[in-house]
Formats: sequence, C-alpha cells, structure tokens
Amino acid sequence: MGCGERCHYAQSVEYTEYARRLLSSSSSVAEVAEYGRVMEAGKEYPLFRLTVPGSRWLVITSGFHGEEPAGPLTLAENFGEIAAYARARDVGLRVYPCINPSGFEVGTRYNRSGERPNNDFLRYEVAPGTWKGELARGESFLRWVLYDGGPKETRAVRGDIDRFSPPEAALDIHQDNYLSIAATYAYTFGDSAAYRPLMEAAAKHVAVIRNQRVDEHHVTDSDGLIASHDGSVTDYFTRKGVPYTAALETTTRTPLDSCHAVNLIWIRGFIELAARRGA
Repeated sequence: MGCGERCHYAQSVEYTEYARRLLSSSSSVAEVAEYGRVMEAGKEYPLFRLTVPGSRWLVITSGFHGEEPAGPLTLAENFGEIAAYARARDVGLRVYPCINPSGFEVGTRYNRSGERPNNDFLRYEVAPGTWKGELARGESFLRWVLYDGGPKETRAVRGDIDRFSPPEAALDIHQDNYLSIAATYAYTFGDSAAYRPLMEAAAKHVAVIRNQRVDEHHVTDSDGLIASHDGSVTDYFTRKGVPYTAALETTTRTPLDSCHAVNLIWIRGFIELAARRGA
C-alpha cells in the first residue's frame, strides 16, 4: 500500500488548511468531534470524527498513510454530497477522514516520528504464547485480541472506534504508491458479488488490476479483490462480524479526479450495502 516517499502527484496541503476545508464542508451536515490530539515535531494536530445520524451505520476511515492523500481530499471536498446520500437512505456515518495528519501534511507514509499507524488493530495467537499481527494466507490461529499498543494515531482511532457497536459496513480508503500505473483494486472479505458492481463502475474511470500480483504477498482475483487478515481496521471489523468490509486502493499514479470518482463510487456503494443490511 505504498512507500515512505512523497506520492506521485504533488500534495502540499497544510493540515490546518485541510481541517478548514473539511469543517467548512461538513459542519452544517454532521456533528464534528475531536476524538484526540497528537503531537508531532512540536506541532499539535486535532483528530476529527464526523457523525451523521441514521438507523444503520457505515464507518469510513481514511488517511492512515500520509502519502495517500486522495481519500482525505475526497471526503473534505464532497462531504455534503456524501452526507445527503446517506441521510436519504437512513444510514448513519462515522467518518475518520485523516488519521495520520502529520504524514498527510508532509506527504510521507508514516507519521513524522516514523511510526506506522496502519495494520495495528489486532494480535493473533497462532500457537500457545506466540502472537503475530498478520496471518499468512490460510493460516489458522487460536484467538485474536484487540491490540492496545502502537502509534498514538492508531491508539486514538482504535479506542474511539471500539467505543461503538459494530456497524453494518466499514470502508477504509487507501492508495498504492508502489505500482507505476493508473489502476484500482481492493482488499475485501465476504461475498465478492457485493463488490463486483462497484469494481465494474470504477473500471469506467481507471483500469482494475485483475489476476495480478500487487506486491510480494498479494494477488488479486478476477474481480480485482484480495482477502488478507493483516491486522488492519478492515480485518478488525471483519472479526467483529461486520458483513461488508473493504480497503479500497487507487494508485497514486491515478489522476486525482479519477481517484475521487472511484472513492465516491465505493462510498455510495457502501452506504447502499449498509442500508441493505438493515432493511
């Protein structure tokens, strides 16, 4: 899901400016709350949760990796439209739009202390007394637990997410900064039939990576999907019994407008999946 360098297209939004844009687009349609603050390089960064009420719930997370700016920008620029779409379907939203603000600000994968905010939600006991954060494909385990360590950004968002009952659906928005092509794929669990229409709609904007390797460990299926118990927030929601979970990827070589289009397709699609689950 990327590297530690600045992403392919320029990203130089100061977090204070990003927060201003985010709050401008969301404050009239959502409850805005700070679930925490973090200090990096002598600067304090507020962490925001946006909540839109509804009878069924979708959780959206974004910005775990700072060199993957499209997700946070999609949410800041389109939140009014997203909220209206959810309200029309009686779907509540809990949105964590930019989880790693210091990395986002300087365009680096990790936070400015070099800590890795992603993939640190769970620990698996694979043998008595032997714990690991990520399972190999098909690997069995004895039990899993919610991890209580890791970077401060992860501790903050993990603690806030776990305060609430599991939602009907959960979408984590990422980008891939390794691949040198414009493309999209996703990490998902469950019946791929739920996600196939979203991929087909996304294919109108950017190529879908099908039946290909995206890194040394993961290969997509014919729908552009991968299942991986990697200790991420997506893995956490799956273990909590959430039926629709995904980590969406567009590459950082994909034009930003196309990233926005793909992100919005999946956001609307997951709102509809949450509505379907509660019907």
